[in-house]
Amino acid sequence: MIIFTCRGLYSREAMSEDSPYTGTRRTVLKGIGAATIGAGMAGSATASVNTVVSDSERLGPVTPHDTIYQILVDRFSDGDPNNNDFSDFDSSLVDGTGDDLKLYQGGDWQGIIDRIPYLVDMGISAVWISAPNQNREERIEDEQDDGSVDVWTSYHGYHAKNYFSPHRFFGDMGDFEAMRDALHNNDIKLVVDFVSNHTSRWQNPTRDYKAEHGRLYEPDKDTNGNYIFDSDGNAVGSNLLADPHGQNADWFHNLGDPESGDTSRFAYRYNDLASLADFNHEYSEPVSHLIDAAQFWKGKGIDGFRHDATLHTNPAFSRVLKDAIDDDAGGPITHFGEFFISRPDPKYGEYESFPDRTGINNLDFEYMRAQTSVFGDFSETMTDFGQMLINTTDDYTHEHQAINFVDNHDVGRFRLTQQNDAVYNAALAAMMTVRGTPKIYYGTEQYVDPDGDSPNEGRVYMEADYQFDKSTTAYNVISKLASLRKENLGLAYGQTFIRHDSDDVIVFERSFYEHDVVVAINRQPDQSESVPSVSTELPDGTYTDELDNLLGGGSINASGGTLDSFTLGGGGISAWASTPSTSPTTPRLGTLVSTMGSAGQTVYLYGEGLGTDVTVEFDGVEATVNAGSENHVEVVVPNAAPGEVIVTASRNGQTSNSLVFTLLSGTQTQVVFHVNAETVLGENVHVVGNVPELGAWDPSEAPEAMHNPNYPEWFLPVAVPTDTQLEFKFVKIADDGTVTWESGNNRTFTSPPQRSGVGSTPTYDWRS
Repeated sequence: MIIFTCRGLYSREAMSEDSPYTGTRRTVLKGIGAATIGAGMAGSATASVNTVVSDSERLGPVTPHDTIYQILVDRFSDGDPNNNDFSDFDSSLVDGTGDDLKLYQGGDWQGIIDRIPYLVDMGISAVWISAPNQNREERIEDEQDDGSVDVWTSYHGYHAKNYFSPHRFFGDMGDFEAMRDALHNNDIKLVVDFVSNHTSRWQNPTRDYKAEHGRLYEPDKDTNGNYIFDSDGNAVGSNLLADPHGQNADWFHNLGDPESGDTSRFAYRYNDLASLADFNHEYSEPVSHLIDAAQFWKGKGIDGFRHDATLHTNPAFSRVLKDAIDDDAGGPITHFGEFFISRPDPKYGEYESFPDRTGINNLDFEYMRAQTSVFGDFSETMTDFGQMLINTTDDYTHEHQAINFVDNHDVGRFRLTQQNDAVYNAALAAMMTVRGTPKIYYGTEQYVDPDGDSPNEGRVYMEADYQFDKSTTAYNVISKLASLRKENLGLAYGQTFIRHDSDDVIVFERSFYEHDVVVAINRQPDQSESVPSVSTELPDGTYTDELDNLLGGGSINASGGTLDSFTLGGGGISAWASTPSTSPTTPRLGTLVSTMGSAGQTVYLYGEGLGTDVTVEFDGVEATVNAGSENHVEVVVPNAAPGEVIVTASRNGQTSNSLVFTLLSGTQTQVVFHVNAETVLGENVHVVGNVPELGAWDPSEAPEAMHNPNYPEWFLPVAVPTDTQLEFKFVKIADDGTVTWESGNNRTFTSPPQRSGVGSTPTYDWRS
């Protein structure tokens, strides 16, 4: 399911609402560095700062209570026409009408501010926006078979040019901070796209891979080596840092696009995605730069990152990056990534395990696959849908943190698959009520119906082609169920029970102690179905439809642990909920953020019956509770034994349910292991060693199989604790699980002393 057009390489709300949320520009000059005039910058007001926003201005990580709204900034709303064109820019690359979706349309951060009332009334509590950093501004040209040339732009944000400068078509840094403040003032969290896999396209596949671009720039530095920003927080200067065609070319893999049919992990991770300049994450300089960039944007007061192209990124680097971000001032934030895999891909196991290996949760492509098949083309049944929910409960350690969606910027719009409004609404209702955290792609609530099935054609310009209409059924389905998700812990943290299923109808229940929601969905728009009496956790009573009969629902009775039989009309959808009004005396844990970290780092626990008087333990070792409320506490990870640990909370001798946390051995860095080893068909080589990150001598817990593009040489980057003497051996593991250890004494290697360093072992020879 990999789409190599997803970066816009080959790849409308006509009514403007009056909005009080204009925001205010604010420059925060706090943090590392003093106000310093840069060398050679006389006459300009410059400051050498890392702008850091106080913790109180950050709303906190996204939780399963939230509903996320994904915005391609350029394609949403134009609040400031002044940033649509510049004197030093080719104006032919700006369209503004929604007609040529390869070009810039004009959406910006002020446009998001202007539409906050629209988001609030929809129940949106988090927005995910395009990468905010400067992108390539030169035209991208693709020659067609008929001799014509298609012209593209980097409107989407996936062609990084300078990580420390804002994307000027979206606004300046003051505009970004004004948007952040306006969102936060309305209890909407801010998640930004972060692209650490690549810069821009460095070769042109329609011109025999003629060199194009791919260059990376950085701002000016002062005499202390700090980047220089002006009084508005904008970076000063633009200096070439790395070029895949020249300067510091070793920052990139430069291996070219994967050969046709090559589905190996090596090709996916180390070759170039859609001819984009692929960072060499096994080289310390780009690793250090990317960590600095991520920490810079975290310092702007954001609440989370969506990590681009995680399928194509070295997982060891991903863990190091995430660890560096969360270990920085302000504590853990949200992390989810684009691991573009679903069943039956043979790499599904890697998709499934990626959050456990890195601490970065997945955009749930398996959910999208199933939903498209069940509610889109009807190639699977509602029974299959229920089975997917059960399967992924087993697949995901932290299932509530998977991000559900029906469509996004890398796939065709759901409307292309399903034209019937009733079925479309059923798909939205399912996504809003199942396990995980729901994400709405901008315009989905307006039934966006593009002219074609490419991802780019689905990136419509809302302001030109669609009204921001609050009366659509889809908008109101999202609004009502987002409100229920905020209130009811069953939707946020509940276990899923399939109470009834058939080809076209499913009844499932989400239960978290006394918090309970029963959802009934009929995907057939014109055919009723009778549902027999089913088991339920709902207390005795009569329940009204939480959708206010918007989709043909009605009331139902529960008695003695069963629901009365009922008939679900064509396209009928009901949600019945029980939300207790009192807090329990025993603490109950729903989820935690982060799911991975080391001793001394902060972790947020969410649930109910919490507060500062609870005792929190990690494998029996007490943690320090720094702050808290009824529904969340902030704790410091204690110095327990590293590995998977059990987290509980207790009060007055009453202990909560447990959650799993991965306790790292310490600050993470990378070591690349190398060995020459001959194998037979079905065998892979692994490294296993003395720290949990190397499996703690248990081959079943060892890192993934090593890569062998130059067989019989094998290599693998692994995240390990800094400044640690590693003891290890190589093993061969066959398909049937048979393990063969190499002979001899344990090998040793000391990891780098800093997290941005990358160590590389000698290339050992396998010892028979």
